[in-house]
Amino acid sequence: QHAFVVYLCSAILLSWISPNIFIKKLIKTHRTDHVHEGIVCNDGATVYATFDVKLSGKVTVYTNPKKAAINDGINLSGEGLCFKLFYVKPDSYSGVVKKGQGIGTLLPMQSVYPGITSHVLVQMCDKSDPTKYF
Repeated sequence: QHAFVVYLCSAILLSWISPNIFIKKLIKTHRTDHVHEGIVCNDGATVYATFDVKLSGKVTVYTNPKKAAINDGINLSGEGLCFKLFYVKPDSYSGVVKKGQGIGTLLPMQSVYPGITSHVLVQMCDKSDPTKYF
């Protein structure tokens, strides 16, 4: 089993511990066709890779221009997984990021959704439930 996903947001250390320990500071959102996992971060926090990943292009989150401030994300793959990060302005949309290096910055969620718990959203490319990787 992969010791996947968790991204480090500045000083907040979140990491996969075991299949039986659920990560603190996790938000789960269910949609009709897929499940997201959200990792709590502060607006402007640096988002780090916890394993080597390949960056594979931009993700458009919204079509509503009122949400332009947080309308960015990236496709990634690594360790046999394909996933997307939403609400992250990546330093680059292509290339490789090594474990421990910065991927990008959490966008200003509070400017669009005042009072929300700011977070990076993780979605598997096949829209399956990512919970087992946390």
